[in-house]
Amino acid sequence: MKRREFIVAVAATTASGLAILPIDQAAADTSQSRRVALVTSGQGVAILELIRSSLKKLGYEEGKNLVIDFREAKGNYASLPGLLTDVIALNPDVIIAEATPASAAALQATSTIPIVMAPSTDPIGSGFVKSFAHPGGNITGVANMFGDLTAKTLDIVRLAFPKVKKIGVLISNNPTHPNLLDVAMKAAGPIGITAEGFIAANPEDLETAFADMKGANCEVVYVLADPPRPALPPIALNSGLPTIFQVSSYTAIGGLMSYGPEITAFFTSAASYVDRILKGAKPADIPVEQPTTFLFVVNLRTAKALGLSIPERVLLMADKVIE
Repeated sequence: MKRREFIVAVAATTASGLAILPIDQAAADTSQSRRVALVTSGQGVAILELIRSSLKKLGYEEGKNLVIDFREAKGNYASLPGLLTDVIALNPDVIIAEATPASAAALQATSTIPIVMAPSTDPIGSGFVKSFAHPGGNITGVANMFGDLTAKTLDIVRLAFPKVKKIGVLISNNPTHPNLLDVAMKAAGPIGITAEGFIAANPEDLETAFADMKGANCEVVYVLADPPRPALPPIALNSGLPTIFQVSSYTAIGGLMSYGPEITAFFTSAASYVDRILKGAKPADIPVEQPTTFLFVVNLRTAKALGLSIPERVLLMADKVIE
C-alpha cells in the first residue's frame, strides 16, 4: 500500500457573525454587504474556524462587508430542513453545506442560492451534480471518495485481524449509507468476511448499536463516514470491539484505526469556492474537487487498552502511529 498523508478532522460547537473582505477589489464589490451561511450536519465550531482562517488568508476580515450565519445539526439530521429555513430567511449569497445530509437539505430548500458542499460522498449518485467537470446547477464543492476506499479499508481489516469472520458496519440515517453498506458487504465476501449493518440514527443511539453488534457476534466494527460523533471512540472502547473509521479525526480522540482522505482540506477548499462565487463565478461552471491524499492511522494506546497486538506489517503501512 502506498503511504498517504495524515489529517486530523473536525469536531465542533457554535458561533456566528463573521465579516470578511475580499483582497481583489476589482473582482468583488466591497461597497455592499454580503452574507454566507454555514450549515453543518455534525458539530461545527472547528469547521467554522477552519473556514474563517482560510478566508483570512484570502484577504477577508471580520467586521467588514460579509457575515457568516452558522447553524449546526449536531448529528440530528432531522433538524437540517429547519436550520436551512432559518438561514435562507437571512438571504445569504452562498450556503456552505457540511457533509451530504446538509447538502441534500440545502438543495431541497433552494434551487437558486449557490451551495458549496464540503464534502459530499457521492454527488453524482445523490443527484447533486451532473458531472464533476460540469456540475450544471446551483451546487458545487468537494467530494470525499469514501465509497472508493471501502475495499481497501476491508483489506486492512483482514491484515490487522486475520481470523475475523464477521464485522458490524455502523451506519446512520445519512442518505449515502445504504449504498456504502452495500459496497462494504460486497467487498467483504471475497476476503472471507461477513458484514452486517447496524444503524445508530442519532448520537444517542450509539451505545445500543454497539451492544447489538456485540450480541450479533461481530468481531470488528467498521464506521462509515459521517460528521464526527465524539462519543464514538469511548463507546467503542467500552464495548471491547476493535473499530476502524473512515474519518481520521477519531484516532486522535481514541479511535483504534482510520483510513480516509485529508479532512481539513475540504474546508479550506470550501472557502476558495465561496471566494470565487462571491466574485461572480457560477456553481454550474466550477468543477467538483476530489481528494488526492489519504491517511492510514493506528492508535497503539487504544490497541493496548483493548488487549490487541497489531501485526508489524500493518504498523509499517501506517502513515501515523499514535503511541
